[in-house]
Amino acid sequence: MDCRLLSFNQISGLSCNFRAFAIPKRIPYRVTSFTRPGPFCCTPNCSMKSYRLSDLTASEVDSLKARPRIDFSSIFNVVQPIVDDVRSRGDAAVKDYTMRFDKVKLDKIVENVNDLPDPELDAAVQEAFDVAYSNIFAFHAAQKPVEKIVENMEGVRCKRVARSISAVGLYVPGGTAVLPSTALMLSVPGCKTIVLATPPTQDGSICKEVVYCAKKAGVTHILKAGGAQAISAMAWGTKSCPKVEKIYGPGNQFVTAAKMILQNSEAMISIDMPAGPSEVLVIADKHANPVYIAADLLSQAEHGPDSQVVLVIAGDGVDLTAILDELNKQCQSLPRGDFALKALSHSFSVFARDMVEAINFSNLYAPEHLIINVKNAEKWETFIENAEFLYYLLLLLIQLPLYVSAQVLLRFY
Repeated sequence: MDCRLLSFNQISGLSCNFRAFAIPKRIPYRVTSFTRPGPFCCTPNCSMKSYRLSDLTASEVDSLKARPRIDFSSIFNVVQPIVDDVRSRGDAAVKDYTMRFDKVKLDKIVENVNDLPDPELDAAVQEAFDVAYSNIFAFHAAQKPVEKIVENMEGVRCKRVARSISAVGLYVPGGTAVLPSTALMLSVPGCKTIVLATPPTQDGSICKEVVYCAKKAGVTHILKAGGAQAISAMAWGTKSCPKVEKIYGPGNQFVTAAKMILQNSEAMISIDMPAGPSEVLVIADKHANPVYIAADLLSQAEHGPDSQVVLVIAGDGVDLTAILDELNKQCQSLPRGDFALKALSHSFSVFARDMVEAINFSNLYAPEHLIINVKNAEKWETFIENAEFLYYLLLLLIQLPLYVSAQVLLRFY
């Protein structure tokens, strides 16, 4: 995904799981192969390989951090003409590509959020969004910078003032599943103009959960388009779509390619980062509940067959069989269980002698999502070096009929 999180999962707490709104990449990434050391065991159902760190050489341990590589050479050749066409033809090009790729005919591509009626949601779902919004808003309100004046030397004063970007574009995927939580996490910090792009449904409308989150978080416009055409419309601006200055949000390989092309173009925009496949590393000890471990692993595995899932077992007394049984059990109940099983087939678990060895491996791997599900988890926070290059934080989890994982991300708008 597009950011890196650190989660401390209390043994008595709930699983870090927001699977109801998980989204995969719409089109699988093209990957090149890589080699890992041979496993000492393999389960026949989920095919999650296992290794013991103490039995591996330094080079074999290092090989475990390898990720699938995206071959963008051919993707750029597909995306560049779309970028150029949207620049030239604007709204008409977006409509044509939406019909071509999504099989949806649009009369207009942009909706003013204030003109949209309030959607009716299930009460439990609405409550979940409301709680998530409150959690995210509270975090961002606390990080709001204050004006500061520093006198470097007598008569010389420097002043630091923060101003938000005037217009941002937010991409919320909507292929085989939607992720309205992304709409919340991207848009809560707020800007004068916020354009949210998401693919339309088959009847040309917008997912009502996304509309609810957009209205609640202050989005001003919704662009009913996905893929490279949506990124291009926000970057260049069209007759109906405002031009933005920076684009955020995850997406498939074509979305990522469009962002990479446009940040080096005359559109003069910046992006958050090129997003890759989702991944999670879970560190668990004998006190961790197998049900929660499995749920946390599946929360990313179900995003797509290219997701990376790693389980690090710290110390003795962990029942790996129980965890694998729970993985298979939960997979069978997931609408996206097939995606999860494919992801698990190239994922793995490792046995560490203790938490020190487990943390060292985690720092080497540098996961996108890091979940520490051990007794007294907080005491290990200072040893975490590579939960990623952005930020890490505590995952706020609220128990509702629908679990709400308010994964608050720091965004500089």
